[in-house]
Amino acid sequence: MDHVNKRKKGKEAKVEIIIGTLSKHKKGFGFVIPETDTNGDIFIPHSGMKNAMNGDLVSVKLLPSWETERTREGVIQEIMKRSVTEVVGTFEKSKRFGFVVPDDKRINDDIFVMKKDFHGAEKGDKVVVKIERYPDKNYSAEGKIEEIISRNGEPGGDIKGLIRQYNLKKEFPAKVNSEAKKIPQEILEDEIIRRRDLRDQTIITMDGADAKDLDDAVSVKKLDNGNFLLGVHIADVSHYVKEGSQLDKEALKRGNSVYLIDQVIPMLPEALSNGICSLNPKVDRLTLSVDMEIDSKGKVVNHDIYESIIHSKARMVYGDVSDMLENDAADLKSKYEDIYEDILSMDKLAKILRKAREARGSLDFDFDEAYIKLNEEGIPISVETAERRVANRIIEEFMLIANETIAEHFFWMEIPFVYRIHESPSLEKIEVFKKFIQSFGLILKGNPENIHPKALNEILSSVEGKPEEHVVNTVMLRSMKKAFYGTECEGHFGLGVKYYCHFTSPIRRYPDLIIHRIIKEVLTSGLDVKRVKNYKKKTENAALTSSATERLAQELEREVEKMKKAEYMSYHVGEVHEGIISGVANFGFFVEIGNTIEGMVRVEYLNDDFYDYEASKYRLIGRRTNHIYALGDHVLIKVHSVDLQDKEINFTVADPKEIENPGV
Repeated sequence: MDHVNKRKKGKEAKVEIIIGTLSKHKKGFGFVIPETDTNGDIFIPHSGMKNAMNGDLVSVKLLPSWETERTREGVIQEIMKRSVTEVVGTFEKSKRFGFVVPDDKRINDDIFVMKKDFHGAEKGDKVVVKIERYPDKNYSAEGKIEEIISRNGEPGGDIKGLIRQYNLKKEFPAKVNSEAKKIPQEILEDEIIRRRDLRDQTIITMDGADAKDLDDAVSVKKLDNGNFLLGVHIADVSHYVKEGSQLDKEALKRGNSVYLIDQVIPMLPEALSNGICSLNPKVDRLTLSVDMEIDSKGKVVNHDIYESIIHSKARMVYGDVSDMLENDAADLKSKYEDIYEDILSMDKLAKILRKAREARGSLDFDFDEAYIKLNEEGIPISVETAERRVANRIIEEFMLIANETIAEHFFWMEIPFVYRIHESPSLEKIEVFKKFIQSFGLILKGNPENIHPKALNEILSSVEGKPEEHVVNTVMLRSMKKAFYGTECEGHFGLGVKYYCHFTSPIRRYPDLIIHRIIKEVLTSGLDVKRVKNYKKKTENAALTSSATERLAQELEREVEKMKKAEYMSYHVGEVHEGIISGVANFGFFVEIGNTIEGMVRVEYLNDDFYDYEASKYRLIGRRTNHIYALGDHVLIKVHSVDLQDKEINFTVADPKEIENPGV
């Protein structure tokens, strides 16, 4: 016994104290991500939290291996720096006090508010509470109401709350608005004279019906040698947003515009984004253009980059253009007879470009996206599959080739630039994917250590239209790495190109804006050694910041979509739908129904057997019946319940007899 105690004491002496950031789960436990230690995250049980909050910098004492079954587990010793200073939530009150229930479920405790600190907040309001005292073993956290985001029942208040929770704001600082208001909404004659004048050419915009920030316009001509001349004309935002201005600093801070169903958090004030910068029809606009001569095989044989002025002949929407090309709509052809031939040429060129892209192995995951419609009260009244028709694809192809052309041109100039990078998938992920598709009789060609996108594209082509198409697409997509911005031209694996950047959307993306600035300076005066050094720092900062803000925007967009889908399905509990299994885990499987809505069938709802999870085969299998629920399987489900707080939709497997009460 004494020997055992001595051995334990000896081990305790070696226990490390590790500093890191706490990532807390809504159920109360969490993980600490070490600052320097590279041996992995440390699990913290609820009992070891010591009142720490999500994002806090903490010191952790690792538990000895004999005290835990986990690889690394610890308890928080000290909260070194608080991360959360304000909390977004719903205000509840009584006569003498109130409290805020946090929207972020990783903040497990309500924030107590004294009556003198209500500051006009009423029951049910969405508010921001500033923390005045952090929780300890004896007291709850205390705070005072700092901001009323929206009143109880106010349309769009739920989305406004999420926006504020992500520390984003639609409104611009006064200094930024002041600068924006001073920008002339007319173009000076001196500026027109020094640019290439394209106002007499047939140039049009083509966007969604709801779009207001039109930052790209296109033109197509058939040349005498049989080639096409494609013009891509992009709003010259950098002419108005000067380097180092308040507008520029705020645009960099935001990094991008965020689109949230019926609300937008713009990168630039409306006077610019929807005004003088937007390529609205029938008005003069300043642009940065790239003309590309493209042969019959989709190769750019010549190109020219220059500053220009355009006068858009029409503001086309995807639906109308698609109806003309797909349905031969006579009324629309008559309405747009002046530009119909140009649209036919655009369609022909886009098909050539697409064919060339597919030949080099460019991956195109054609997954459905949701189109959510809200009524005036902000309630979702329909969730449908967003259209991606021929007109959408035309603009996609034109923007892709423009971005590629610009990136290659400036790569060879060896100047600071911001590139869009998509790295090749890891060997481990490719090996898993290769093993998975063997069950369908598919063979992945090439060396897994240096896989070519063409090999993956061949797999996508081979399953197109087959029952396994969705599952193979899904698993392949999950094998991919996320794209990001960087200053080294490392290529774009998914598109199968060596050179790629984002050039075509400077109204809503900062990387596009800063490279416009660089391009224009190269075209007019060139870059000296000092400017190269200066731009090197600025491009590195822009790439890093924009990658981070893009990830944040994507997360917020997903959360808003999840929230509104859950709300929509809360009105459809009990309905039966046919769906496809879109994910499998040890606790159940996800099912996506026809309108892109996804819910979970939990293992505890599967009463016919005990199911084991086979991760390598993406499936659950019954021990007694051998019944299988696998990724890609079609399944009939019933909407069981909806948790609006956690934005979760729960399904059960439906009896085929219940199809008498199908979903709409």
